[in-house]
Amino acid sequence: MSEQQQRGWNCVWCAGWLPAGLSADLGQQRVIPETGASYLWFPRECLDTAACSERAAQ
Repeated sequence: MSEQQQRGWNCVWCAGWLPAGLSADLGQQRVIPETGASYLWFPRECLDTAACSERAAQ
């Protein structure tokens, strides 16, 4: 997953750019790896699920 997807700039499913107000916030997520420090990421997804599915399939 790219940094842009982890920061909520791009869709977590299709990696498409997400303009302000045109995405669904999936909530702050906390990752606690077995080794290393824990971190937060902020996934968002496209509102247009049909177009998102098409982009993800490419």
